[in-house]
Amino acid sequence: MTEVIIVKNEAEAGAIYGRCVADLIKAKPNAVLGLATGSSPLAAYQALAKIVHEESIDVSQVRGFALDEYLGLPLTHPESYHSTIHRTVVEPLGLDPAKVHVPGDVLDGAPLEDGDKIAAAGPAYDAAIEAAGGIDVQILGIGTDGHIGFNEPGSSLASGTRVKTLAEQTRIDNARFFDNDINQVPTHCITQGIGTVLRARHLVLLAFGAGKAEAIEETIEGGVSAFCPASALQLHPHATVIIDEEAASRLRHKDYYRYAFEHKPAWQGI
Repeated sequence: MTEVIIVKNEAEAGAIYGRCVADLIKAKPNAVLGLATGSSPLAAYQALAKIVHEESIDVSQVRGFALDEYLGLPLTHPESYHSTIHRTVVEPLGLDPAKVHVPGDVLDGAPLEDGDKIAAAGPAYDAAIEAAGGIDVQILGIGTDGHIGFNEPGSSLASGTRVKTLAEQTRIDNARFFDNDINQVPTHCITQGIGTVLRARHLVLLAFGAGKAEAIEETIEGGVSAFCPASALQLHPHATVIIDEEAASRLRHKDYYRYAFEHKPAWQGI
């Protein structure tokens, strides 16, 4: 069963993630982190960076693999995920940029029409993750329609990294990063597949606000379905969902989730 932790705010969620990953890096200096963009992970990255600096943790060997990237944006575009990961993760944590990878790195803004180059990028990315030893902790956000990464509803639960067409709702949600102009939001992306995500050893999904409540209900207490891609977390042996009260508002068993976490032995971590 997916572990559900209900917190007061994003800062509390970030502190839980930060402690988990900091302890991982101490135990495994060449840990491989799965990285996500968007607003949900920001407090988690900030908390981790604070611990890394306060405890002088050596992160020189840490590797990172991002979930996804827009197609058609140059790497230098401020809203490319190459730029975003560098700004929100690499710089604050002091990671080696050469050890942090984004699915679109080899494409560097290649047009969608360059089919051969784009088609080869997905399998190459999955092979690079495997060659690194696999992802130790994958952080995830969730869309209002239940998507993780850019795996829109209907995505195969066994899918690998590949090109996807973004749903209109996703482009509407992400327009806030593009001057609230949906016409600036790319229509295609390259994303880790759900099958790729499920191969990570630990999944940590963060969600905040009433707008995520329906998706969280379907993810945790609904049936496993390609039409709520995040519900695939129910198939994972070590998945943790950290949410605030508003995101948890539709859960039937939230009292049990609170009780279970309050009585969890400290040595278990998350």
